[in-house]
Amino acid sequence: MKELYSNILGGGIPFVILHGFLGMGDNWKTLGGQFAEAGYEVHLVDQRNHGRSMHSTDFSYDIMAEDLKTYCEDKHLDEIILLGHSMGGKTAMKFAVKYPDNVSKLIIADIAPKYYAPHHEEILNGLTELQENEEARTSRGEADEFLEKHIKDWGTRQFLLKNLYWKKDKTLALRINLPVLKNAGEEIGKALSDDAHYPGETLFLRGAKSTYVKDEDADLIKKHFPKSQIITVPKAGHWLHAENPEFFYREVINFL
Repeated sequence: MKELYSNILGGGIPFVILHGFLGMGDNWKTLGGQFAEAGYEVHLVDQRNHGRSMHSTDFSYDIMAEDLKTYCEDKHLDEIILLGHSMGGKTAMKFAVKYPDNVSKLIIADIAPKYYAPHHEEILNGLTELQENEEARTSRGEADEFLEKHIKDWGTRQFLLKNLYWKKDKTLALRINLPVLKNAGEEIGKALSDDAHYPGETLFLRGAKSTYVKDEDADLIKKHFPKSQIITVPKAGHWLHAENPEFFYREVINFL
């Protein structure tokens, strides 16, 4: 297997960050830099079929947890602090359950260990049409205008447009493996298995304006992660780390 791509910042205690669905490690560059300044060696990892990491038809949380295990072995990381957002949070949970001795502390951002029905169809349809329309990929402005027909929220579009890169003169392309990710809805939404259990200290952060982690999920979280706490990030939705980074940073540092 080709190694996962990562951007490593700073030095000190290893701190691995896993991005969400359709994201990449670079989404965490600002906060990653702050964690590095606080004395951590921050690994901003691109998960498979995302960013600069390998494209593959194989895609599941089990496989992505194994990707991370291989990455840690290659980098000689015996024990890590692990933070995952959304899809990355599900990968992080799976990794911590399978390899608890490799995780000193676990941080999960705006996702619960429950099942989520597929809900990215409109975004994926917009990205598919963008990929099929070369004229819409001659500039980021053109691509943004094209995507607006499908995705009204400006912030969501800017997040997605980070996937664009210059493939050849005057034509942008998407880094994500769209054909595989389009069919991954059920896999992305999978719940943690009923007997899954991580005994270490865990912090769940949820956005006050997000519906991903509800009050009624607290018992399920405690069942899988008995040493967990849940903190609500004010003035933030699902992209809580980008919408209220000061609060997010402070709570993570306090936890660590």
